[in-house]
Amino acid sequence: MTNDRSLVIVPDMSNDRSYLAALQDYYAAHRALPSYSSIGALLGLRSKSSVAALVARFKLAGFVESTPDRRLAPTRQFFQRPLAEAPVHAGLPSPIDDGPADALTLDDYLIEHPSRTVLVRVKGDSMIDVGVLDGDLVVVEKRAGARRGEIVVAIVDNQFTLKRLDLERGRFILRPENKAFPVIRPEGALEIFGVMVGLVRKVA
Repeated sequence: MTNDRSLVIVPDMSNDRSYLAALQDYYAAHRALPSYSSIGALLGLRSKSSVAALVARFKLAGFVESTPDRRLAPTRQFFQRPLAEAPVHAGLPSPIDDGPADALTLDDYLIEHPSRTVLVRVKGDSMIDVGVLDGDLVVVEKRAGARRGEIVVAIVDNQFTLKRLDLERGRFILRPENKAFPVIRPEGALEIFGVMVGLVRKVA
């Protein structure tokens, strides 16, 4: 009597997180995902079946997808970054919680209406008192109007400027957040390009 049992091989998925991190770094450097053969070389996977199984797991998890020409492409989930469960305190130290973290993408966090949102680079220091510095990228949602107190990108004398919208004697003005700069009082109609909804700064 023979023992006819099938051998079931369970894939080792313990390294998938580090594999995904390597692919994310590759994409950041090349703005494309590697081919199947290059994935093996990049991650140290020797067999084609191991690469195929890894890609299948990443597809199932929603990190990558296949394009019509059968290339691999990242999904929105591919760009998610871990979000620490506890906030960091700027005052006294707090205990470290090393538990599982949620994840989010910067687009999901900063951008509510993608079709109406642009990034605008700041030039100058007229808004430094609210933490908007020269070289920052402000996230601007394009709108035809704005409310008093909002930071707006306005068009004055055919030039763009970033200021806080305010009222003075019943007329809208553009107020800088730096006492070294004057208030802008448009003589004609004030045109609003959009409202600042976020800010991105790369720290060296």
